[in-house]
Amino acid sequence: MTDHTARRIPVHRGPAAWSAILPGQPGPVVLDTDLVVDFAIVGAGFAGLSAARRLRQLHPSARIAVLEASRIAEGASGRNSGFMIDLPHELTSEDYSGGGDDRALIALNRSAIGFAEGVVADYGIDRNFFDPAGKVNGAASEQADRLNRSYADHLATMGEGSTYLDAQAMRELTGSAHYVSGLYTPGTVMLQPAGYIRGFAEGLRRDGVGVFEASPVQAMVRQGQGWALRTPGGQVSAGKVIMANNGQLESFGFARNRLMHIFLYASMSVDLGAEGIRALSGQPRWGVTPSDPMGTTMRRIDPGQGGHRIITRTCASFEPGMEAPETMIRRSAGVHREKFDDRFPQLRGLAMEFTWAGHLCLSQNGVSMMRELEQDLYAACICNGLGTTRSTLTGIAAADLACGIESDATRHFTAEAPPRKLPPRPFSTIGANAYLRYKEWRAAAE
Repeated sequence: MTDHTARRIPVHRGPAAWSAILPGQPGPVVLDTDLVVDFAIVGAGFAGLSAARRLRQLHPSARIAVLEASRIAEGASGRNSGFMIDLPHELTSEDYSGGGDDRALIALNRSAIGFAEGVVADYGIDRNFFDPAGKVNGAASEQADRLNRSYADHLATMGEGSTYLDAQAMRELTGSAHYVSGLYTPGTVMLQPAGYIRGFAEGLRRDGVGVFEASPVQAMVRQGQGWALRTPGGQVSAGKVIMANNGQLESFGFARNRLMHIFLYASMSVDLGAEGIRALSGQPRWGVTPSDPMGTTMRRIDPGQGGHRIITRTCASFEPGMEAPETMIRRSAGVHREKFDDRFPQLRGLAMEFTWAGHLCLSQNGVSMMRELEQDLYAACICNGLGTTRSTLTGIAAADLACGIESDATRHFTAEAPPRKLPPRPFSTIGANAYLRYKEWRAAAE
C-alpha cells in the first residue's frame, strides 16, 4: 500500500486582492460526503481547472472531482499579476529570452491561451477578465534599454514582431516619465485572474464537474485499482488522480529538495478616483513588465476589471517552508511605496489597499513536472514563474497523459529532465535569498 500524507496545507499571507475587488462569492461548496469518481484533481487553480475541462472534453460522461484547499481564486490564481504570456519569459535570464530557439514552446503557450479563450467563450466569462491587449517591457535605464533591444533581436530571429516605444510613447501609455523606452509585444492576454478562475469553476460545475472548496487533501492511499483521497469532510475514491497543486506537491513527499518555493510580493492601490485619473493621464489599461526580470512589474486596470487601480509587484524571497514571513510583507509594502512614488510622483502618497504574497514554484533547471508519478497518479506542477500559461498547459497535458493521449504538450513535458536537486539547507535558503536581494539591488530603477 502506498500512502502519501500531506505535511502541510497552503498558508496565504495578505488578501487575494484580485478576488477581493470583485463582488463576493457564494458560500463555499465543501465536500461533506464520500464520493466515487473516475478522476480526482488536487488543486483548483489554472492547472487543476484546465485538467478538469480537458478531461470533460475527452470523456464527457466521466465523473470528475476537483478538490481545493481554500476558496476558489484565493490561492495563487488570485495572487499573480494576471499576465498570460505567449513569448519566452525566462526569469533567470538577463532579458527573458534564455538564449534558445523557443518557437515550439511559443506554439505550446499559444495553444494554452487558445484553450483559455475557449473557456471564456463556452462559459460566458466576462470579456473584461480576458483582455488580449499585449504587454510592454519597460526600461528605466540605458542598460535596460539595451536588454530590450537584445530581446527584440532574439524575437526577430524567430519571426516574432515587436514594437519599440520611446520615452514619449511610454508616457502617453502609462502617464509616467520614469521609462526611457518600452518594447510592446501583442500576444499577451491581460487577465483579471480571479474573475477568470471564478467563472471557470462555475462553468465546470454547470458542466457536471464537482468543484469542492475548503476541502484540503490530507492523505492519498493506493486502494485496489485506484486511489483514496482523504479530506476533512469525506473521502474520494478515484481511478486516476492529477496533482495540480504546484509547489505543494512536495508536501506529499514528491520531488523533495528539488523545488524552489519563491514568493513574489505585490500591492494594489485604492481606486484612483476622478482626481487621480486626471492627475495620472495615460491609458486606462496597460501592463508593464521590467526589462530586467528582477525589476518591478506595474499594471493599471479600470472598472471592468475591478476599479481604476494600479498594481505594483516586486521583491522576492525563497521560502522552503512554503510560508511567506510577515516581515517580508511589511518590507515589500515599503518597497512598493517607493517604486510607485518614483513612477507616479503626481500620485505620491496614494494609499495601497492591499499587499500580499503569491507562491510560485521553480526548478533550478527550468523544467516543469508533468508526468506519471506512480501508477494512475499524475503531476501538473512547477510553473517556473509562468503560472497562468504554463499551469494551463501542464493541466491540459496531464489530462491527455492520464487518458493515454500523446500530444505536443505531453511530448514536450515528458522529454524534460527531472527537477535538479537543490543544495542542502540552510545553504540553499541563505544562498538563494542573498542572490535574490543582489538581483533586486542590481535591477535598481527597473
